[in-house]
Amino acid sequence: MVVKVYGIDAAAPKRVLVCLIEKGVEFETVPVDLFKGEQKAPEFLKLQPFGSVPVIQDGDYTLFESRAIIRYYAEKYKHQGTELLGKTIEERGLVEQWLEVEAHSYQPPLRDLVHKIVLAPIRGLTSDPKLIKESEDKLCKVLDIYEERLSKSKYLAGDFFSLADLSHLPFTQYLMGKMGKEYLIRDRKSVSAWWDDISSRPSWKKVVELWPGLY
Repeated sequence: MVVKVYGIDAAAPKRVLVCLIEKGVEFETVPVDLFKGEQKAPEFLKLQPFGSVPVIQDGDYTLFESRAIIRYYAEKYKHQGTELLGKTIEERGLVEQWLEVEAHSYQPPLRDLVHKIVLAPIRGLTSDPKLIKESEDKLCKVLDIYEERLSKSKYLAGDFFSLADLSHLPFTQYLMGKMGKEYLIRDRKSVSAWWDDISSRPSWKKVVELWPGLY
């Protein structure tokens, strides 16, 4: 049965899309207009009680939270497509470690920048430059740690592409696009090389081409 992915224009659902493409899983997309508040509609809340995207329906199985979904598919189709979890328990531990770093240290300041620079003007709001600078400074501290890590290994969990790298794609794309802050990546040699590598994968190119969203 074809997997249904709800809410593909936002960044987080693109984690799911690129993972499904890497694993060779057939899917169809179901649009959810966040600006119209469709994620808060009663029917959608039956799928996702917190009113956010993405959500997947895989037959009679429903799952939300993008990182939970990519873990699920990487495990379900472990022997199909790209190996995204690592081949040993030690590699798996490093993948999980850097997934947690992405979720709790990397994405929060970057998400704040996206909201302040990209989304605020669409909503007719003005962002405080001081707050933008604070978020950027927080992100730079994380990127400095990444620079050190990636100077020693090709990818975050080692010398193999994994969910840890994949999970960074959707939000980092904003830096390289509408936000005009690509220098945060380019000023760091190892981070820049890593980004060029992971963003050039056919799976991500397809996602950006077919579902560009606000990039």
